[in-house]
Amino acid sequence: MANSSKTPVFLTASNFHLDLKLDGSSDVVDAVFLECQGFNYSQDVIEFSEVTSGRWGKANKGKFVRTKLPGNARSGNLTLLRGMTSSMALWNWFELTKDGNWAKQRKNALITIHEDGKPQARFELRAAWPSRYKIADVRANSQEIEIEEVEVAYEGFKRVK
Repeated sequence: MANSSKTPVFLTASNFHLDLKLDGSSDVVDAVFLECQGFNYSQDVIEFSEVTSGRWGKANKGKFVRTKLPGNARSGNLTLLRGMTSSMALWNWFELTKDGNWAKQRKNALITIHEDGKPQARFELRAAWPSRYKIADVRANSQEIEIEEVEVAYEGFKRVK
C-alpha cells in the first residue's frame, strides 16, 4: 500500500500466514506459521553463441555474438514451521500423499503477508504437496513451543497481489 507521496511501504517478514485448501473444500486449514523458508522460483538461462556475417575489427572474420534466452522455470521447496496444535490437517495431508494418493493431493496454496492485520501481498503455489513432515525433538525439561515442520513441493509460483 503506497502513501500519498508515492513512497513505497516496506512489508515486514514477521507477520504472515499460509492458507491451504485441502480435499477440494472451501475450508482453510488452521495454519499460521512462525517461519517460512525457501521462497525460491528461478528461470534457467540458455546461452548460445554464433558468428554473424558482420565484420569484427581488422580481421576478415564474422562478429562473435552471445545471446541469452529464458529457459525452464523451476522452484525450490518451502519449509514451513509452526507451533504444533491439536489439528491433524497437515499430518492427514502428508499421510494421504505418502500412501500413494499423491495425484489427488496436489493442491493450490496461498501465502499471504499481512501488515496491521490486512493482507498486503499474496503468492500462489500451484500443485503443492507435502514432501516431508517433522516435529522438533521432545524434551521433558523444555519450556519451548513444540514445533511442527512441513516441507511443501510445488510446481508453479506466482505473485497474485
